[in-house]
Amino acid sequence: MMADIPRVRILLLTLGGWIGRHHQDMIEVLIEESRVLKEQQRGSRLQLTDDQRRGLTAKSKMLGRSVLVAVA
Repeated sequence: MMADIPRVRILLLTLGGWIGRHHQDMIEVLIEESRVLKEQQRGSRLQLTDDQRRGLTAKSKMLGRSVLVAVA
């Protein structure tokens, strides 16, 4: 029974690493998509509704300025 504990830990660490890598891949795709869309926009500003602006502001505050600068 005790021999199974390290196996479970290894399984959980492997699963956690895979999930983390999957999330990182998703983030990289979204960053690239954002970059491409901004490039296609060519300087004109987005027309956001107040609700969209509030939603982006709330999400952005969770990340912090340094992360936003790195992404933008």
